[in-house]
Amino acid sequence: MKLKQVIQRLNYPEASIESLQERRFWLQCERAYTYQPIYKTDGRLMAIEVLTIVTHPSQPGQRIAPDRYFAEVAVRQRVDVVHEQIALLARQQDFFARNGVLASVNVDGPTLLAMRQNAELKALIETLPWIRFELVEHIRLPQDSTFATICEMGPLWLDDFGTGMANFSALSEVRYDYIKVARDLFIMLRKTPEGRNLFTLLLQLMNRYCQGVIVEGVETLEEWRDVQNSPAFAAQGYFLSRPVPLDTLERVMLEL
Repeated sequence: MKLKQVIQRLNYPEASIESLQERRFWLQCERAYTYQPIYKTDGRLMAIEVLTIVTHPSQPGQRIAPDRYFAEVAVRQRVDVVHEQIALLARQQDFFARNGVLASVNVDGPTLLAMRQNAELKALIETLPWIRFELVEHIRLPQDSTFATICEMGPLWLDDFGTGMANFSALSEVRYDYIKVARDLFIMLRKTPEGRNLFTLLLQLMNRYCQGVIVEGVETLEEWRDVQNSPAFAAQGYFLSRPVPLDTLERVMLEL
């Protein structure tokens, strides 16, 4: 008997049936992981960012936007995903230690706070000093939390500065190790001489609040040269490398 028929026999309203079916859909989704290298402006590998591929068994060839997936699943399930990613990275800890390379894992604010309650995950993270958590939006702390509480999981990066929730308020409210500038902002500012000057001034300002700025979405040689000639510390994007399977990490270029 199908799930919908069982629920109807229990006299659930149609809205509840649809809600349960949707929940079941998201729980059935499958995940795979790739990474994208992040290179310093001198061409040396700085870090890798772990990326998530989400699919559903009913359409295995069609990818689901990770943002949509994480928005639909509960915080405890998002914590499980982070745990899964870190466990995979831990298998290759010799690579990170040997080459002095960092690994960034994307996480949202509620998930980061919830991770503090997972003793097994915390213990694993403590053995991996090269792990960094990349906040997908600037976190506004609950009233009963402090900056120290979210730093229990290690140094933080800020993703997508210039879009969404990542804006100038982030610079003074939380001390991020590195801040990533969104491609949209980068492309908009480089269109005019005035914008290019503003881009330089913006990065100089941001460097006062963090260890360095990483420019996202570099897709051409010209864009890469612009980043190299700017106050940016590093960059990532299709010109430098497309995402590749996580199990190929040992073959990554350590220097461009």
